[in-house]
Amino acid sequence: MRRFWNEKTRNLKPYVPGEQPRDRKFIKLNTNENPYPPSPAVIRAAKEAVERARLYPDPDCLILREAAAEYYNVSIDNIFAGNGSDEVLALAFMTFFDSHKPILFPDITYTFYPVYCNLLNIPYITAALREDFSVPVDKFMGFNGGGIVLANPNAPTGILLGLKEIEAIVGSNPDSVVILDEAYIDFGGETAVPLVKKYENLLIVQTLSKSRSLAGLRVSVAIGGLQLIEGLVKVKNSFNSYTLDHAALAAGAQAFRDVSYFNEIRDKIIQTRERTAGNLREMGFTVTDSKANFLFVSHRDINAEFIFHYLRNNGILVRYFNLPRINNYLRITVGTDNEMDTLIDVLNEMLSSADNKGMTPK
Repeated sequence: MRRFWNEKTRNLKPYVPGEQPRDRKFIKLNTNENPYPPSPAVIRAAKEAVERARLYPDPDCLILREAAAEYYNVSIDNIFAGNGSDEVLALAFMTFFDSHKPILFPDITYTFYPVYCNLLNIPYITAALREDFSVPVDKFMGFNGGGIVLANPNAPTGILLGLKEIEAIVGSNPDSVVILDEAYIDFGGETAVPLVKKYENLLIVQTLSKSRSLAGLRVSVAIGGLQLIEGLVKVKNSFNSYTLDHAALAAGAQAFRDVSYFNEIRDKIIQTRERTAGNLREMGFTVTDSKANFLFVSHRDINAEFIFHYLRNNGILVRYFNLPRINNYLRITVGTDNEMDTLIDVLNEMLSSADNKGMTPK
């Protein structure tokens, strides 16, 4: 018991981030980081911005919002900027949800959502994904509650909902805010940003951590109607006016503008993902149809936790969730071609060893 903690703090179960190792060098395939660096233009912009470090950054994040507005073809007033999508999501939960009505999200999804709810006293219910891990759209239609949160593509499954299904959900809940977490949308999906002009209850959250290689600078935007953005700004300025520093603002703005580099890196990751998924299936793995920068896999014979520890002992980190329904799956970030080839080689060695010893740890 920590005697100075209040009751809420004592009862919190915080989000557990992926391991960031310090003791040895690993192939890191556990936190969905981009395996490639930001573009040279982005790095230059960040370095130049550091020269202004003695001054507070722009609390309105204008250069980033202008670049995002141009990229998404919306007004700058439709853009909110924040310190990574985790912060933007937390601010959105504070702004739009309360303790009076429960919100709804899938039972298997980003595990930060229930953490926000418990921290902010927001009741929630979950809708069970289907056996193939697809989202049961009918369960989200006409929900008479406090709001809806969907990750698309979903995490950790990587499965995508189409725009027609998204629009059906948003349109059937006109009196509730629908938050669409598009952290991985660039790797195979079509963003729902155009729907923002049609539906005032839709808020889309995107991050530059994944497809634009800025995980270390914590840059994210939300796109929504004027009323939603105004609410986010009001809450943000009651919490921390200066959420993004000079380097993050400059790098984020340049990352939106450097479209050719973005396309090149994204396409490279997609190609590596599809090639690796094929290799894993040939080795007896079940692999979901991921449209993200990770693969969600389970082997027909070998237990996922066993594989997780085997890989770690051989210098490769992946993510294992000891949670109902997915405790025999691993989430594997798509790395470089060389990193994924090493992963396949180590897994083949593991399977050969299991065959030789008659092992079936599952």
